[in-house]
Amino acid sequence: MPQKTVAEIIVDTLQAAGVKRVFGVVGDSLNGITDVLRARDGIEFVAVRHEEGGAFAAGAEAHLTGDLAVCAGSCGPGNTHLINGLYDCHRSRVPVLAIAAQIPSVEIGTGYFQETHPERLFQECSHYCEVIAMPEQAVRMVESAVTAALSLGGVAVLVIPGDVAYLKTEAPEVRLPTLRRCSALVPSAADIREAAALLNDCQKVTILAGIGCADAHAELLQVAGALQAPVVHALRGKDVVEPNNPYDVGLTGLLGMPAGYHALMDADAILMLGTDFPYRQFFPDDARVVQVDKRPEHLGRRTRVEVGLAGDVAATLRELLPHLVAKGDADHLKTAQERHRKDAEHLAELATGDAGAPELHPQHVARLLNEIASEDAIFTCDVGTPTIWAARYLHMNGRRRLLGSFVHGSMAGALSQGYGAALAYPGRQVVALCGDGGFAMLLSELLTVRQHKVPVKIIIFNNSALGFVELEMKAAGTLEYGTELDNPNFGALAEAAGIKGYRVSDPGQLESVLREALAHPGPVVVDAVVRRQELSMPPTIEAKQAAGFGLYALKALMDGRGGELLEVAKTNLFR
Repeated sequence: MPQKTVAEIIVDTLQAAGVKRVFGVVGDSLNGITDVLRARDGIEFVAVRHEEGGAFAAGAEAHLTGDLAVCAGSCGPGNTHLINGLYDCHRSRVPVLAIAAQIPSVEIGTGYFQETHPERLFQECSHYCEVIAMPEQAVRMVESAVTAALSLGGVAVLVIPGDVAYLKTEAPEVRLPTLRRCSALVPSAADIREAAALLNDCQKVTILAGIGCADAHAELLQVAGALQAPVVHALRGKDVVEPNNPYDVGLTGLLGMPAGYHALMDADAILMLGTDFPYRQFFPDDARVVQVDKRPEHLGRRTRVEVGLAGDVAATLRELLPHLVAKGDADHLKTAQERHRKDAEHLAELATGDAGAPELHPQHVARLLNEIASEDAIFTCDVGTPTIWAARYLHMNGRRRLLGSFVHGSMAGALSQGYGAALAYPGRQVVALCGDGGFAMLLSELLTVRQHKVPVKIIIFNNSALGFVELEMKAAGTLEYGTELDNPNFGALAEAAGIKGYRVSDPGQLESVLREALAHPGPVVVDAVVRRQELSMPPTIEAKQAAGFGLYALKALMDGRGGELLEVAKTNLFR
């Protein structure tokens, strides 16, 4: 049996799993691994400027491909920088392997330079986190880490002292017994019949569908048709539920619109499919609920569930469908569809601008991006207001994809996720919808884009503020504080970095700038100057929110901010 170094065993296993790239920042404790990568064909080390960006990029690749993606950090600060991106990957349940290099093994426990304990640090954001302390452990541990990430969906971490990477051991042929194999989890026949009886007994059924419907689109439409049920999608399910779906009536929740909200609140039964939608206030109190999820721990943790089915959505729906009695009354569905049509009209009215105006409405930017972007574009979006505009204005068609930090809710992901997506799918248009705060937070990754000439189209919604935080403050009755951003001209900054840059604030010039930017063959930054006081209204206003906004208005007047209130009114009411 051949002898190989631990580093060679790691790279052999990654290549056997189909890994094409490793995102990270080089360092001496990683030298053993990066030196093997340097000499290999078919796999490369993508040097990023910040390890957090590399973790976000790996997460985007894993999300889009479903395959294992990899990031790496050198000892101490090198791998602690990975932590936020890995939290996002793990909470999004995408298969990512993180290589966390460690100080020389003989120095562990002595307070040595850059000493940390990655095996403790990454425990909470991983399924597997172990130290390769001796070369004889390498084969089984590396294969186990890959298997954990792929089969459980989430992060696996291998901690490797720099000296151990150079040590040799026997290296049999790589075996990954679960690679590209899948099995379906199906509830029992008795449980299926119980769920069907509940749904058949109720007149107004609404489906709440999430990312668990990714491989169940046909089954979803069949069940919706049989139940005459409007389909409300969770944000992570938008690009798999919305396309070619006549039953879809949009989102609910804080980012949603009235149609989705009322379709759930007016229902006497809800069928939850592959979603862990977290906001309890958007569930009705008295509806009967059937929930299908392949993770049993999700059943019943968001709302009271009468029948919980642990199973894959597609397989479960195929078993459920023959037991459903087709409903003849479509009033509930038609009401939701009519509300959805009115929502679309209302959104279109807001997504305009007058030539010569000093600033843009952010809805106008999002609407034009939706119209101009390619039919198979990949969109990434930062949390906050860019997620709102993406959720409401980007239309998914079955070929487009949308991703963001929708569970972990981290700032600064869109740019890095954008270059991760673009490297995974070269030649495909990638558009990153960035907030000005998020873009600035990991501004380093603009240089990663420049260095690798990744043709990401970066659209910055520049309102000179942490806009969503300001909305939360207004709703809570609090004056904005600490949210203002003194931004540079991001288009000029991009030009200084060697990237094509634009700055646009006139609605009359917006379409031509976006068309030119999206047609440019390389990376582009568009600094879109949008109105700071734009409000994104939730589908319903609670009394607490109304009272909070009234309190904010009173405080603003007393604090001498009457001009701010006038700007809010001009931006949102007089249109």
